[in-house]
Amino acid sequence: MSAPARRRSNGFTLIELLVVLAILTLLAGLVGPRVLGQLGGAKSKTAGVQIADLEKSLELFKLDVGRFPTTEEGLQALSAKPASANGWNGPYIKGSVPNDPWGKPYKYATVAAGIEIMTLGADGAAGGDGENADVKNQQ
Repeated sequence: MSAPARRRSNGFTLIELLVVLAILTLLAGLVGPRVLGQLGGAKSKTAGVQIADLEKSLELFKLDVGRFPTTEEGLQALSAKPASANGWNGPYIKGSVPNDPWGKPYKYATVAAGIEIMTLGADGAAGGDGENADVKNQQ
């Protein structure tokens, strides 16, 4: 083989590299928004799972103490003994109470039907759609 033929077969031309970059850019433009959309849904699902775990921990609290924590005691009653909780055998969660996936504390209240644990979603306001929708435990 001659020297020019050997040199040409050792690398890519500028046109070939530009075509590959164009294809990768198109793929990123098509796939990127779908991946980012899935990340948002993942936060709502994570909030649902965390709320279910907190609800189970609250049930354990109720078995030991005979009642759910009051609204004033809040979810902190799962990690630190409230003064009026005779029979407390916690902590009922590892570490401290987690924040929701958007970095805000979960809202907790005792209601007539039992307990309510919720997060207001990404926007921090009641109501909303998609990632801004409220996520709460099933009563």
